[in-house]
Amino acid sequence: MFTGIVEELGQVTAVETLDDACRFRLRGPVVTEGAKHGDSIAVNGVCLTVVDHEGDEFTADVMAETLNRSSLGALTVGSRVNLERPTAVGDRLGGHIVQGHVDGTGEVLDRKPSENWEIVKISLPADLSRYVVEKGSITVDGISLTVVDAGPDYFTVSLIPTTLDLTTLGLKQPGDPVNLEVDVIAKYVERMLGDRVSSDRGSSDHGSSEGATAK
Repeated sequence: MFTGIVEELGQVTAVETLDDACRFRLRGPVVTEGAKHGDSIAVNGVCLTVVDHEGDEFTADVMAETLNRSSLGALTVGSRVNLERPTAVGDRLGGHIVQGHVDGTGEVLDRKPSENWEIVKISLPADLSRYVVEKGSITVDGISLTVVDAGPDYFTVSLIPTTLDLTTLGLKQPGDPVNLEVDVIAKYVERMLGDRVSSDRGSSDHGSSEGATAK
């Protein structure tokens, strides 16, 4: 589990195309400290497994499913990436619960800079819009952010200078893709309420049937 608090801005140093996957080599002095084979590291919000580790670089394999469902397939040598190690038990939960399982991708639509912050507008896939609410949490390229405005096919976030300086969102321009992960709690609530509604409807239908038979 992650919290969406990016630890460092890393860089892709090599990309190897495999038959049905890609192998990335990434540089990140902070996240590679003490790293070992099998550890998890979030790369632009995607939970990847460390295959190899040498110095301040690590390699990770990305299967076709992940490449198709995220923006990792667009990475090239030199691309900057957000990196975060999993949170440890007992650590502060600085952002919100982030699984590292991307739900879909959006696209930067617009940027409106101001003196102390910047408003960024991002497109939102139709099947994810019901999970995004004003002042709720969303993960963009692995960054835990608060939704400012939630539209039917877009949302906006307000970025402080620290976020602009230390993450990829300071570099993204209109047209660039971003990985999106909605708040998992919303999905659980939807599932539980859906099961309850179905159960209540079934009980109601059953009751009506019995009443009709009694008559």
